[in-house]
Amino acid sequence: MEDSRKTDGRLRTRQDADYIFHELTRSICPQCKKVIDAQVIIRDNKVYMRKRCPDHGWFEGIISSDAKMYVDSIGFNKPGTIPLDFTTQVDQGCPLDCGLCPEHKQHICLALIEVNTGCNLDCPICFADAGSGFSLTLEQVEGMLDRYVDTEGNPEVVQFSGGEPTIHPGLPAMIQAAMDRGIGQVMVNTNGIRLARDDRFLETMAKLNPVIYFQFDGLRRETYRTIRGEDLLETKLLALERLDRVGLDAVLVAAIEHDVNLDEVGAILEFGLEHPAVRGVVLQPVTHVGRHIPFDPLHRVTIPDVIHGIVKQTNGRFLLEDFVPVPCCFPTCQVNSYVYVDEDQVTPLPRLLKIEEYLDYITNVSLPKVPDAAQIREALEGLWSASAVPGTDKTAGQFQCACGPGLDLPFGIDHLNKHIFQIAIKDFLDAYTFNVKQVMKCCVAVLVPDGRSIPFCAYNSVGYREQVREELTRQQKAGQS
Repeated sequence: MEDSRKTDGRLRTRQDADYIFHELTRSICPQCKKVIDAQVIIRDNKVYMRKRCPDHGWFEGIISSDAKMYVDSIGFNKPGTIPLDFTTQVDQGCPLDCGLCPEHKQHICLALIEVNTGCNLDCPICFADAGSGFSLTLEQVEGMLDRYVDTEGNPEVVQFSGGEPTIHPGLPAMIQAAMDRGIGQVMVNTNGIRLARDDRFLETMAKLNPVIYFQFDGLRRETYRTIRGEDLLETKLLALERLDRVGLDAVLVAAIEHDVNLDEVGAILEFGLEHPAVRGVVLQPVTHVGRHIPFDPLHRVTIPDVIHGIVKQTNGRFLLEDFVPVPCCFPTCQVNSYVYVDEDQVTPLPRLLKIEEYLDYITNVSLPKVPDAAQIREALEGLWSASAVPGTDKTAGQFQCACGPGLDLPFGIDHLNKHIFQIAIKDFLDAYTFNVKQVMKCCVAVLVPDGRSIPFCAYNSVGYREQVREELTRQQKAGQS
């Protein structure tokens, strides 16, 4: 729309903006981390965050490369579940009161415990900035687990991370402590080096039977040189072979970056589908916190980039419609899909059931009029959750309930859980994309020894990681002196 008017003898013409103003939220300055207003705008079918710090000026970063996919996801925003207890009070406002505070809108589906900061690699990309620092004691971890039980009642998942948790000598006892507290599923986030080289450690893990959240960035040697600093491909393949040998389940976790391995997402997925030890794949656009290679905030990988990559690179095996937003967190944060794998045949669950009829909480306000609709929704909510762990009886049971008559499944759960494969695409926030609205509904949190549960993206972006690391390192040095 244009309108012309003469002012002081000059002809002035009004012009439409080249973007749509979508919403106003709160974010942080990428330089000083001050909490500031931020605009979410849509331009050229892409979504951007634009914000101004009074001290450092304007910043802009891409949020989503597909505006329609981003906007359509809002219907999948499930009402949150309130934790049993809060640890901090509202004082300065989100995201400065994390712990969780009473303004948080969701309980914790998945808790991480970073048992150390040390690592046996020095990766160019490491959101945790692994290196010297602290190593938790078993007593500290037990206290964190007890507090997790206090706030959740029946915690669903805990993941031991780091640094590199497998180099911590107390890791087996920590895993056992989690199991002793009835936590539904225990995971170990690892680069796999010790699993590939240490027979005794592998045997210990096999007895404890955690799910291995396995760092696996691609199938090219150059990918590992860029992301991990050295060629680790053979080590990764050996570790997976050994996991299969002892019966441990793995989930492949890939950090995806432009001009590095975005063109490998299809190959990673196909590899996972064919490998007997692998029950799922998690594809994570690189989070530009901690250590990372140089990047352009206007050209970062987003969830639609990965989805479109999968569709393009798998020769029609997957469709855009196979990927559905996850409702328990904010639905722009993660998408999932599940497939039933029977030899060479791969059947995505969204082809068997209209998922949106059950998980779109705004557009479809009433459940479909079919038998057991409430049970199907409950099963789908379990599958489309950050707490879903592939290869478990719980996930297999939920899949069996949800797929209903769509598949002829004469098997028991033990057999079925070997045929279900999870695909997750998870985009964590950095200082350019940090959105308080999303953080307030985050269901993934880092547990710290003082009892707090800090939402993952706030922990990495706002300064909590640095504060916790400094304090725990100070305490450890004081205890050793």
